[in-house]
Amino acid sequence: MLFIVIALEVLLAVIALAELGLEISLVAFGTVLALYLWVSTMDVKGNYVPLQREEMPWLYDGIAEMAKKAGLPMPRVYILDDYIPTAYSFKNTIVLSLGLFEVLDQGEILAVAAHELGHIKNGDTRTFPLLAYGRYLMVLFTAVLVLLTRSLAVSLAAVTLLALYEVTRANFHKEREFQADETALRLLDTPMNLKRALEELKYYEDLRVGVKMGALPSIEPSIERKQKVQIIETHPSYDERIFRILVEMSGNNMFNNRVQ
Repeated sequence: MLFIVIALEVLLAVIALAELGLEISLVAFGTVLALYLWVSTMDVKGNYVPLQREEMPWLYDGIAEMAKKAGLPMPRVYILDDYIPTAYSFKNTIVLSLGLFEVLDQGEILAVAAHELGHIKNGDTRTFPLLAYGRYLMVLFTAVLVLLTRSLAVSLAAVTLLALYEVTRANFHKEREFQADETALRLLDTPMNLKRALEELKYYEDLRVGVKMGALPSIEPSIERKQKVQIIETHPSYDERIFRILVEMSGNNMFNNRVQ
């Protein structure tokens, strides 16, 4: 669906701008493709430390065991020097922040890693970047059509397609988050650890919001770090994820995909 929307936007540009639209399309696709290939060759930089087995054998061995169960090679694992609890994945790499080790126990951290393994297993680390670059293309084509055509009908069509892309992309991301959770449940020896991890992270986020709203002096003023305001949420809430985990754990199957 997402790639169909992009194709319609490109077709609209070609129809409205004729040869100029075709030239812009070729240049835009070439530029974005070159950027994607360049970024994909770059390695991690910044405050990342590769996980060494001798430092945390429980974490290294736990991830290795889950990766084997998922039919994946051992991923690269990095520890991010950031006190905010966070985790993400790209390529065959998992990043866990130091903040996770402050608020979660070992089983819960392994559950977070299992969720990221779920993204790798389900191909999300390849798909998500493509969707992000697709968004850049949609914004570019919409801006070009609005500025160059001076046509209300074409501008409305372009903006409508951009809005449709954003809504569809957000729904896709949410569903993939649910599927990564579902995959994690099948990789964990103690699936309930994922629910506990989400509950702890939700509590931490609620606590941060409460501190920020209180507007009180803090020994950690950076706790008020600005958050990006999402017009369309691309992640389900913790409550939604916890509910679906409870349903899955109870044996009431409401999911479509399964770990093979």
